[in-house]
Amino acid sequence: MFKKILIANRGEIACRVIKTARKMGIRTVAVYSDADRDALHVEMADEAVHIGPAPSAQSYLVIDKIVDACKQTGAEAVHPGYGFLSEREAFAEALAKAGVVFIGPNNKAIAAMGDKIESKKLAMAAKVNTVPGYVGEIRDAEHAKKIAAEIGYPVMVKASAGGGGKGLRIVHKENELVQAIQSSQNEAKAAFGDDRLFVEKFVTEPRHIEIQVMGDKHGNVIYLNERECSIQRRNQKVIEEAPSPFLDAATRKAMGEQAVMLSKAVSYDSAGTVEFIVDKDRNFYFLEMNTRLQVEHPVTELTTGLDLVELMIRSAAGEKLPLAQKDVKLDGWAIEARIYAEDPYRGFLPSTGRLVRYQPPPEGTRDGITVRNDTGVYEGGEISIYYDPMIAKLCTHAATREKAIDAMAKALDEFRIEGINHNIAFLTAIMHNAKFRSGKITTAFIAEEYPDGFHGRAIDKAMLQRFIAAAVIKKLMRTNRAARISGTLNGPRSAASQFAVTVDGKNYQVSEATVRDGKASLRIDGEVYSASTHWHLGEPVMHLHENGGDYAVQIARIAGGYRVRQGGAAATVTVRSPQAAELAALMPVKAAADMSKFLLCPMPGLVVSVNVQEGQDVKAGEALAVVEAMKMENVLTAERDAKVKKVNAKKGDSLALDDVILEFA
Repeated sequence: MFKKILIANRGEIACRVIKTARKMGIRTVAVYSDADRDALHVEMADEAVHIGPAPSAQSYLVIDKIVDACKQTGAEAVHPGYGFLSEREAFAEALAKAGVVFIGPNNKAIAAMGDKIESKKLAMAAKVNTVPGYVGEIRDAEHAKKIAAEIGYPVMVKASAGGGGKGLRIVHKENELVQAIQSSQNEAKAAFGDDRLFVEKFVTEPRHIEIQVMGDKHGNVIYLNERECSIQRRNQKVIEEAPSPFLDAATRKAMGEQAVMLSKAVSYDSAGTVEFIVDKDRNFYFLEMNTRLQVEHPVTELTTGLDLVELMIRSAAGEKLPLAQKDVKLDGWAIEARIYAEDPYRGFLPSTGRLVRYQPPPEGTRDGITVRNDTGVYEGGEISIYYDPMIAKLCTHAATREKAIDAMAKALDEFRIEGINHNIAFLTAIMHNAKFRSGKITTAFIAEEYPDGFHGRAIDKAMLQRFIAAAVIKKLMRTNRAARISGTLNGPRSAASQFAVTVDGKNYQVSEATVRDGKASLRIDGEVYSASTHWHLGEPVMHLHENGGDYAVQIARIAGGYRVRQGGAAATVTVRSPQAAELAALMPVKAAADMSKFLLCPMPGLVVSVNVQEGQDVKAGEALAVVEAMKMENVLTAERDAKVKKVNAKKGDSLALDDVILEFA
């Protein structure tokens, strides 16, 4: 077994590999860029080597720097994680030349299956059903137009070396194709150093279901069941689960055996994933193979009891698989939710900045429920513009799908993040979505359920009362504490029990409000609300036990009131005495500035291009500029017809949130 391994990655996957290596008694080496000098994976590893500037093309993607780091530290093997160099044949070859073991599949497998064009050719030769498309690299935009016309729209433009939704675009009509090709090439070049693209038919109403395979260097390959990955946004997986609520045992076996067949064709000898598109009749088509560990591997680990990173390390060291296909179990249900630094209320635009608060729910197993949180950040750390926006992967495991979903909803409610925007409310809303809970989902789920974007979950009566109660409880506790301060001018006094409460502009009357001995009671517009709570001032999450349920409510003070969140919904709540409410109603409301004549940068990022000039007339929907943030390109379009008055930004400029890019006449 290896004594020391280097992790050629960053963030949560680097931390994840370090945990298993530590469990196995293996020392670890981290690599880091300028932006990651204070990152968590650097702190966790036994050693760390600086490899260059913040852009990944100058650090994490430079093979020579990783090889040099191995030589400096004496690392015997390298785990590549996912993304970056994980599927680069040249990287594995460079390591072999330097006498360092690659913790991943052999070069033949990487070459044949890691390249999406080559893997489709191999699958077709093996008589495996594949998605219709052009099996080969597109030469230019005209070539792509010809292919798309032959296949028929919609089509997918995909990076051959891609993954994680990078370099992938769905194109519904010809006039979108050129921009899609340009953005896909740029993203693929930045993320993988390879801008080759291909085009295939986009299958409507599909499910994205993948099979986890594991092989060793002795010819053994097994499949570790499937993962349902249909909940996607911008072709990036958001929620994954194992098993799939759609597959039956026969289909699982057929897909698993086909995945093993493909793997054995290239002597696959590590962890890998064979991805399939599955239609409503459970017909499945080979899509691609990822010759690496997947982001969503924890749900497989939770349902099989296996450590995939450990199996990868042992396979790379030449050990045989410790189990056969008949030994693979399927225990319970696991859900994974990817927590991203993005604003779901503003079209999921990336968000960067400092994590002022980062307090995940407690991990561990209790009452048959397991909570696991894989992360690479910490409170006070910085979310950079240079890398993937993932903050954490929250996972829950339970005996049934319903219990796992309920556990996830509660864990998300307990997850406190401040300082940046994040998608926790969106993830929580999905957990409460009837269609998701039914399991009747496709890759179009988010587009169909949130066609106009995400605006928060609607607040029902029970949630409204809970929000009001939480704010009143906090107000009472603060007032009671203040009333106990000795030496005040008026002396000790009892807290008021009547309040005028406003929730997002609507008024409610609260009376007979009390909090005593862990019990809270109040009347909201005359209707009694009661709950038990052991919350104390200063705690970010208030647990309210009401009507047989336990609800985790986050409540934070803001100017003039409180911001209350629970169940994917949020509201601003003010709690005033009746007299203060009368005076507040007389205060003038400040009107917001009119910014309709400006194109503002929607997130901190780098200007890839400005597509218009001063004096130019633009039409609604026309691309005005492209801004890159967190490895993704965002095309900014005109909301209406207008004339460009002034251009304030140029290619290469680094912009902050709401910086003015264009002014309109």
